[in-house]
Amino acid sequence: MKYEELMQFEGYLFLGNIEEPGTNSLRISINRATISSKSEDVIFDKHTIYNGHPIEIDKTSQVINIEFDSYVSYSVSDESFHFVNQEDEFIGNSVRLFTKSTYLDFVSNGTIAQDIYSYKELMHYQIVCLDHIIDIVSFDKPSILG
Repeated sequence: MKYEELMQFEGYLFLGNIEEPGTNSLRISINRATISSKSEDVIFDKHTIYNGHPIEIDKTSQVINIEFDSYVSYSVSDESFHFVNQEDEFIGNSVRLFTKSTYLDFVSNGTIAQDIYSYKELMHYQIVCLDHIIDIVSFDKPSILG
């Protein structure tokens, strides 16, 4: 599978694990999720939401590993505090590739990566999970395993 194919996924994702298996390499493990067929009532403050269907990890789906041989920067944000800049431009759904972003500008302006590899293009990848947003800036395209 290629990253571009994963960008077409329109469901829910959960972050399973994020690690650096080698120096300056990155592996992000994500789990697909489904809406449960079982409903439950949710009590919040003094209000009740009836017949809610929780979103759960789909145990029938394989874990998807997204691997970068190298990266310039990555960050993990709590989705509750993530700001969506209306000027950013991307393609994809829960898995995205940005053509313009404030994060890419931040990394470009705050590092010497572009000075060292002026012949390569920095790319901004993003994985939108329930609870987490992962942003990665890299010169390399990721590999997809699983």
